Amino acid sequence: MNTLIAISGLGVFCLIAEIFNLRKLLVPVAVLGLLAILGLTVSEFNTPAAYYNNMIVVSKFSVAFSSLFIILTIFLVALSGDFYKDHPTKISDYVAIKIFLLAGAVAMVSFGNLSMFFLGIEVLSISLYVLAASKRLDVKSNEAGMKYFLLGSFASGIILFGICLIYGAMMSFDVEAIRELSRSAELPIWFPIGIVLVIIGMLFKIAAAPFHFWAPDVYEGSPSMTTATMSTLAKVVAMATLFKLLTVMNADIDYKLQMVIAVVSVLSMSVGNLMALRQNNVKRMLAFSGISHAGFMLMAILSITNAASSLLYYTAAYALAGIASFAVIIYVTRNKDNEDIANFNGLGKTNPLLAAILTASLLSMAGIPIFAGFFAKFMLFSQTIKAGFLVVVIAGVINSIISIGYYFKLILAMYTKDAAEEKQAVPFVYYAVAVVAILLNILMGIYPSFVTNLLN
Repeated sequence: MNTLIAISGLGVFCLIAEIFNLRKLLVPVAVLGLLAILGLTVSEFNTPAAYYNNMIVVSKFSVAFSSLFIILTIFLVALSGDFYKDHPTKISDYVAIKIFLLAGAVAMVSFGNLSMFFLGIEVLSISLYVLAASKRLDVKSNEAGMKYFLLGSFASGIILFGICLIYGAMMSFDVEAIRELSRSAELPIWFPIGIVLVIIGMLFKIAAAPFHFWAPDVYEGSPSMTTATMSTLAKVVAMATLFKLLTVMNADIDYKLQMVIAVVSVLSMSVGNLMALRQNNVKRMLAFSGISHAGFMLMAILSITNAASSLLYYTAAYALAGIASFAVIIYVTRNKDNEDIANFNGLGKTNPLLAAILTASLLSMAGIPIFAGFFAKFMLFSQTIKAGFLVVVIAGVINSIISIGYYFKLILAMYTKDAAEEKQAVPFVYYAVAVVAILLNILMGIYPSFVTNLLN
């Protein structure tokens, strides 16, 4: 609860800073504030508590994921200073929206009541709608914002309808009360229907196939900073929330539902990777890559009783690699009309460090050893085999091999093609964010137990 109040206060400060013309202090103060909030959040790790009649519940799960969300937001806010430098009067709005988005994310993993869960998802979604359409004079940005708003609203409506059915069956929004009632022998038919509707809505939020159609267009049309936010923070928030929903409400994940999740997982991995092979736009390629990673994350639901630590590790590894890659992508394409792979030609010669960071982050996403992405996939594969879904793991291994094809398309362009332009000075913040993010990813790969032991 303290975390949520502190984040909201920091967001309000960012808006007030514009009134007093404190734009130069805005990003440094926001980053320092988020670091302080991170410390506050970590301090609550071993002190579980419930606030306001169980509306907000602080647990190891909520603290661990909230800490991850805060770290990702620190990176995104740090990049915002240079990315929005051409719009100095609006930088406070952009930074404040990202911080309010973080408040929604924390509410989504800290809820003890379905009404708080829905408030969190709406705060996060509305923030993303605004950011997607924030480039007012760009037709692609307007199109991305409209598509995301319409389809996101439909998904939110489906989730809300599911919550209504759950309430109709259980006469309570409180997840503890729902958990107790779900153990009874006679459950109204509305309860499983409500659970299914909520799952469908959340599958849209994580862009899992066949609910993925919005992702490539929205990722491509949105400003690159917004794409980075959707691809990393928003995706892992939605996945963590779906996992928590199914665990705290004691939803009966019977064999039929497990088979549906398995099919969606394999479909997401396959569609994402096969479509990514055909892309020349880096943002579209990473959109399809994100769809495939959603499929990998869904494996956690197949062994839901003991997969919380594996999911935390996978989401952290994926998000840190995504932040590192987007730091490079945003710099390389910031003065370009598009984000085609051709823009990265010769980057290995003109800027070896940025090329090495982008290569490392792509290798982590592909699941190559020493990077955390390899151990994340290994853990999920091991648990999925134990749960009896060997076919899903075989599909995952095949798709991991396929993914190397399009990741190496970008890597080869950086190291084998001639540079399109001369070397230019790179603002320090791009180096700082990219290096710290990829180092954290590598450290997680070397010491996986540091993360995996948090929720055991």
